[in-house]
Amino acid sequence: MNTVELTVNRRSVQKAIEPRTSLADMMRDTLDLTGTHLGCEHGVCGACTILVDGVPTRSCITYALACDGADVTTIEGLDDDEIATELRAAFTREHALQCGYCTPGMLVSARDLVLRLHEPDDKAIRVGMSGNLCRCTGYVGIVRAVKSVIEARRARDIPAMPSAGRTALGPAGSGHAACTASQKLAPAKPAVAEAASSGAPLEIPDFTPSTVMEQQFTVAHPPAQVFALFDDIAAVASCLPGATLNGTPRPERVEGAIKVKIGPISANFNGAARVERDEENFAGRIIGIGNDQRSRSTTQGEIRYRLVPETNGTATRVELGIGYSLTGMLAQIGRSGLVRDLAARLVAEFAGNLDRSLSGGTTSAPAATADLNGISLVFGLLRDRAARLLQRLTGRGRAT
Repeated sequence: MNTVELTVNRRSVQKAIEPRTSLADMMRDTLDLTGTHLGCEHGVCGACTILVDGVPTRSCITYALACDGADVTTIEGLDDDEIATELRAAFTREHALQCGYCTPGMLVSARDLVLRLHEPDDKAIRVGMSGNLCRCTGYVGIVRAVKSVIEARRARDIPAMPSAGRTALGPAGSGHAACTASQKLAPAKPAVAEAASSGAPLEIPDFTPSTVMEQQFTVAHPPAQVFALFDDIAAVASCLPGATLNGTPRPERVEGAIKVKIGPISANFNGAARVERDEENFAGRIIGIGNDQRSRSTTQGEIRYRLVPETNGTATRVELGIGYSLTGMLAQIGRSGLVRDLAARLVAEFAGNLDRSLSGGTTSAPAATADLNGISLVFGLLRDRAARLLQRLTGRGRAT
């Protein structure tokens, strides 16, 4: 057990909790603040949204201990809040709630938008509220309610606060005393998409992927030959479906794009990458960043590879570690199962094209878009479920 100290709804709280306890579970089970609702418990639906030092936070995926010393406000703590009061009246007036399960999280997120948005723009409101899901209303009333409160407050000459009063970032967007100097907010910089469109070069930072998957394949060529081809960035890109290069590639900076399609959803990620090679161990890493302007989504990714000799060195097993982090609207559908299916198909096509290139033959033109159609998703899901069911049945049979 660990002790955590918080200020919850203007009241000092000190509790002994398990390290794994989420902020949502602490609010509900320890403090009996059940206005914080739990939905998906994966940080997707937004029902559990509360304020941590004034910043909307997914409490179901935030460890309570990570917020030690923070000021936490739940929906109960907004009873007398001026903006929340106006939003509750607007939600009632515009019929912006039905079952009400998502409403606490909606109100917390909407309050942040009312604080920050200069103008009552429908698109900005929809984007800002896109992390809060509702299965009842269709969102029209919600957008109208938020818009009406912003209009009314701006008409009363109450200005917007672009940063909503935030001065520092912490474990959950918190600005409490435990924050270090390195967590202070830097001056505002253009978004990645804006930097790319203005011609400013994208930085290629190191990062820790949120999702990592492993793939491997074998080609009938010795490791030295495969490693030499991997040094030809243009040749490697020509083997990858959906990939195109801009300008002359250099190991320290490769610029280009990759088109991806998952069912009816398509994205064109423009960005840059750098290539690192370990000559001694026949290994390397490609790390990059890109953005899709249409969906306002950004991704960071890395591919680590290692070449292992097989069949007395006449063949090579290519071991891949693929890691990525995805933010923005596409993160809502970029679940690991879909991405793994897409990655498996990309790797299979890449392996075939790579083998043909190493054999001196003509590489078949890669697909213009890395595609994962809706039918394949259904069959893939059914296949996986059937495999798990068979595994369970087989396991039970062995047990008896």
